[in-house]
Amino acid sequence: MYDPTNRMSGSAQVAPRRQWISALELQFADLLRTSGAEGLGLAREEFHQILVQIGEKYLPADAGVEDARVLYQTLRVADLALARACAAGQEKAWEVFLTRFREKLYDAGRAIAGDDSRGRELADSIYAELYGLSEREGMRASKLASYTGRGSLDGWLRTVLAQEFVNRYRTQKRLVSLEEKEEDGVRFEAPRQEQQVPVDARLNDALDEVFREMASEDCTILAAYYLDKRKLAEIGRMLGFHEATASRKLERISKRLRQALFDALVKRGMSHRQAEEALETDVRDLQVNVRDRLAQEKPAAPFNRETTPG
Repeated sequence: MYDPTNRMSGSAQVAPRRQWISALELQFADLLRTSGAEGLGLAREEFHQILVQIGEKYLPADAGVEDARVLYQTLRVADLALARACAAGQEKAWEVFLTRFREKLYDAGRAIAGDDSRGRELADSIYAELYGLSEREGMRASKLASYTGRGSLDGWLRTVLAQEFVNRYRTQKRLVSLEEKEEDGVRFEAPRQEQQVPVDARLNDALDEVFREMASEDCTILAAYYLDKRKLAEIGRMLGFHEATASRKLERISKRLRQALFDALVKRGMSHRQAEEALETDVRDLQVNVRDRLAQEKPAAPFNRETTPG
């Protein structure tokens, strides 16, 4: 079997990577068979490269064989192969995908939108992104290419639907707000000048890092609750779980977020007291756009140990 580590230069780089690559090689035959990748149109080499890329994404530079073994054992490789084959435009894979998920997407859309017709329209609206045809010379850029198998494809699709619903809600909210301003005759009202409070750049950097690594479901929950002021029951309905589960998830996510920020600040040289004080900063004084960061689609993050859409 070919060894992609040969592309790397420098013994300091090759040595740690070879440790986890060897674990992948030991498991690859079983992973390939379980995934059914070749039957979906993905060549052996293509699927191997996908697994290497996932290892590079989630395994630290000094990861060992055991770290890699755990990562690859927990991947939903059948879902991964299906998603990536669809992203590559394999028609057989799309037939399987539509058979498995068309009705599930309609059901999820109906649950999220609270209405049958709007739910079907919501579900239909994401097919262009999933299929991945762009206006530029028919080039493919499928959203399914971002699925990494760390969580079920079913759950990942539900999160994509929920995010699309939230995005539409925000767009509608902005348009309504603009119409209200026009009616009140303040369309060109000068923005209020507020005094800017200096913020330690390390806090902005830490926030940028933590939000970038946060799982997509976690971002959706935080944005829906804190930014869009949605109730827990509605968030639960959007993502397919009970209100009590939404409450527990929100509490755990908030605690993990605070701890991750604290650790990131200490890593950047702050004392524990400085880090605690920095966490009390008013979000309006930050350079990082919290709303935009929470609205981005992201894969599951290393500090999120729960099963989340990947």
